[in-house]
Amino acid sequence: MANKEIPYKIYLEEDEMPKAWYNLRADMKVKPAPLLNPATHEPASIDMLSQVFCRELAEQELNVTDAYIEIPEEIRSFYKMYRPSPLVRAYCLEKKLGTPAKIYYKFEGNNTSGSHKLNSAIAQAYYAKKQGLKGVTTETGAGQWGTALSMACSYFDLDCKVYMVKVSYEQKPFRREVMRTYGADVTPSPSMTTEVGKKILEAHPGTTGSLGCAISEAVEYAVSHEGYRYVLGSVLNQVLLHQSVIGLETQTALKKYDIKPDIIIGCAGGGSNLGGLISPFAGEVLRGEADYKFIAVEPASCPSLTRGKYAYDFCDTGMICPLAKMYTLGSNYIPAPNHAGGLRYHGMSTVLSELHDQGILDAVSYKQTEVFEAAEMFARVEGILPAPESSHAIKGAIEQALRCKETGEEKTIVFGLTGTGYFDLAGYAKYNDGELENYVPTDEELAESLAKLPKMD
Repeated sequence: MANKEIPYKIYLEEDEMPKAWYNLRADMKVKPAPLLNPATHEPASIDMLSQVFCRELAEQELNVTDAYIEIPEEIRSFYKMYRPSPLVRAYCLEKKLGTPAKIYYKFEGNNTSGSHKLNSAIAQAYYAKKQGLKGVTTETGAGQWGTALSMACSYFDLDCKVYMVKVSYEQKPFRREVMRTYGADVTPSPSMTTEVGKKILEAHPGTTGSLGCAISEAVEYAVSHEGYRYVLGSVLNQVLLHQSVIGLETQTALKKYDIKPDIIIGCAGGGSNLGGLISPFAGEVLRGEADYKFIAVEPASCPSLTRGKYAYDFCDTGMICPLAKMYTLGSNYIPAPNHAGGLRYHGMSTVLSELHDQGILDAVSYKQTEVFEAAEMFARVEGILPAPESSHAIKGAIEQALRCKETGEEKTIVFGLTGTGYFDLAGYAKYNDGELENYVPTDEELAESLAKLPKMD
């Protein structure tokens, strides 16, 4: 390592902020399987996707050849309000654990939305405005994506309609009010306001909902109302593309101080933050330039990578979206109402699914009491109250650091701290009162759901 004094927080200069997003698919020899038209099972075309998404976003979704896509200046100008975000050395956590490992975290909660979601929200709102649309529709789990999108739509003077998973709508009323403050219309999902919502409620009376349900409702509204398109906060290739600013900044910060990570960790629901964090590093691995260990951390209640099946499945519970080949628990699977609402999705990004299938990405799962225990430790020593989603990555980093303690290895661990948990205090209250419950689906439950996967020719 060069003789450079490494600061507690590594900040980049404005001119070191990425000028282009990185498209990992361009460096993948085995590309993720294409999205399929649900009716014909033929690869989805730009024209087909453009009926649901903004045209330029549909083009980004299908682009597997361009390694870098320029970030429009208007988006970069917005990024400058809160980017570059800091890469922080977790000295206090290291001391608490008594580990020889060096731990760093990329903190994405330093904006009003409280999470990394704003990186893609502002991009998608920009393209919607550029296309001359009236507004956009979306779903949200914990509310971080809905908050970010409502901010972005307010900035571009777009109408924003959010279908919020019912359990989170009830657990996180203040997140809902932030969205409404920014002008969004927020509906608990599943609802009686859409045909697909009515069908889901008929099939699952009293359901607490899921991201798959909310996606179906948001898509139905978008395709049935002139001047609207649907936008998504995770899973899609375009979202991982926009979130690559996280990994690109992390890569630049580490190189600035000659730091080489050994292990890179992120929480995983649909894959947006994890994909964004690891993409530039995974590109190095695929090009034969470096070697890293990547770990996806998911909830034991919704274990798509660790217990799911790699197969074509619907992206939504209502089965109206394109089919994607991904690690999935089945689009009919409705996860237990844990407090990491942003990770309650039945499938995983096609990019991350392919990396996992190739053995490049490892995956682990933890119960929510374990995750909140890690969150509490982190909050007490590092001074940030993490979101339950982010706390999965914290748990993963702690486990790896303790292994280093056992072996005496001085590995460098980097993880994504994707957001703050100040709207998740109901979950913290249950944890503090000893009322937080763990739920792990049985093999029989998963088998029943997976048996309903679409039949492919």
